[in-house]
Amino acid sequence: MIRSKRPSASRWAAKIAVAAIATTAFFSLPAETQAQQPTLTFSAIPNQDETHLLDRFNKIAAYLSKELGVQVKYVPMKSYAAAVTSFRNNHVQLAWFGGMTGVQARIVVPGSVAIVQGEEDPKFVSYMIANSATRLKEMKTLDNSIRGKTFTFGSKASTSGRLMPEYFLRQHYKEYPEKVFSRVGFSGDHTKTIELVESGAYDIGVVDYTVYNAAVKNGKVDTKKVSIIWTSPPYPDYNWSIRGDVEKTFGPGFIKKVQDAFLKMKDPELLSAFPRKSFIAASNKDFQIVEDNARKLKLLD
Repeated sequence: MIRSKRPSASRWAAKIAVAAIATTAFFSLPAETQAQQPTLTFSAIPNQDETHLLDRFNKIAAYLSKELGVQVKYVPMKSYAAAVTSFRNNHVQLAWFGGMTGVQARIVVPGSVAIVQGEEDPKFVSYMIANSATRLKEMKTLDNSIRGKTFTFGSKASTSGRLMPEYFLRQHYKEYPEKVFSRVGFSGDHTKTIELVESGAYDIGVVDYTVYNAAVKNGKVDTKKVSIIWTSPPYPDYNWSIRGDVEKTFGPGFIKKVQDAFLKMKDPELLSAFPRKSFIAASNKDFQIVEDNARKLKLLD
């Protein structure tokens, strides 16, 4: 029921808790305004388990709702492709994409723009990790010790878990990954890649370095069973991208307002959820190398 009066402090706190569970943030808006204003809906590529993503992005929804003065809702996705499709169909207007999914989304929705990226994202890297049973050692450059092993990428549309690692593998070996390894798979996300390599289901895998580092820090990786054997050259990766037509709904200057909300985000808890030190301004041209390599590997329609 929508009430004309603002709720008491205790009732207000309760509403916040319920809203977080429901993935909708109404935090700074009067009830009458909530009923009238459209909702900004956003999502993210599912690069980790869903529970972790829900927790972290519900907090982002609350922050954005407060900063933008509009209702903000997070919608989880089951796959990278689903995130791009939802962006194309205007089911979400804003998304935390990887480099490649960001390129895909902006291509299918002309006028869309990358607005921010993490401070770390212009020089992102992938880790190649291996099960200890392989006895593989850390290498500065790729060598033939990994030939003939079983290998898994992450999602087929992942920048750090597929696109750029495959580009570097082909560049070095002058062969398809299927010629280098005895078996090649796709885990679906970085967390699953770590689990598969740790269990021995695959000898080797490639992952987002921030996901791996966070998993080690949180005690979710047995470093006696899995270790880093190679670090890729740097490349641009994650970004927040927004549809260019959002200003028809939310008014002139709204894209800049969203960008500014991320740029001023200083709460360590919010930033650690990504994890990033801060956000910096971004533009579509920052990801040209990602688009170029995706086209070389025929990964773009």
